Parts: sequence; structure tokens; C-alpha cells
Amino acid sequence: MKILFIYIGLWFGLALIAIVNGAIREKVYAHVMPELSAHQLSTLIGITLFAIYTWIVSGYWNIPSALLAIGIGGIWLLMTLMFEFGFGHYVMGHPWEKLLQDYDIMRGRVWILVLIWTALAPYICYRARL
Repeated sequence: MKILFIYIGLWFGLALIAIVNGAIREKVYAHVMPELSAHQLSTLIGITLFAIYTWIVSGYWNIPSALLAIGIGGIWLLMTLMFEFGFGHYVMGHPWEKLLQDYDIMRGRVWILVLIWTALAPYICYRARL
């Protein structure tokens, strides 16, 4: 059970990565490419950084079972959604419509891939380390 609490704490590293990734997008390349392309590039960078981070932390804090890895992924997903909507709406002041538009995959909005990776990453790293 201790490992679960460690991984709940490690989620804050994912949040920090996401914030820095978003800040870099806005300050560096969002002004030199279409907004959709910047969103897609930022998503790819975010998934890559999340993968590296999850691989590193899973090397230090071994996940002992597949079930726990799945549970960690589920908790990370819920925490990400709560952060995204809570911070995005109540702190940044974004309307719900703006927050929800990043889920419109038919319009090229690929943010959902970050959420899928966030949920699957602990299990993938667990399996890869067997």
C-alpha cells in the first residue's frame, strides 16, 4: 500500500511536466505555427516526457503487481482530470467549452492521447520491467 501513496505523490511530477510543457508551447512555438499544430506537437512532447518520467520513477519504485499498476494509472488519470478541469476552470478562468474542445479528436485535438498514456504508462512500464 505504501507504493500506491508514493505513486500518488509522483503524479505531481507529471503535473509539473505538463505545466512546463504548456508554458514552453506558449512562449516558444505557439506563435510560429498554427494553434492546432502547436497543440499536437505539445501533446507529442508531453507523452514523450511522461513516458521518460514514468520509466525513470518505475525503476526507482518498483510496482509489484499488474493490478497495482492498473490502479496507479487509474488514480493518475483521475488526478489529471481533476487538475485539468479544476485548475483550468477555477484558476485560469477557462470556460468549460474551451476545456472540452481539446477532446474533439475529429477536429485534430489529440489531448485525449495524453490521458490514455497517463492511464496506461504505469502498467506498460511494469510489464516492460518484468
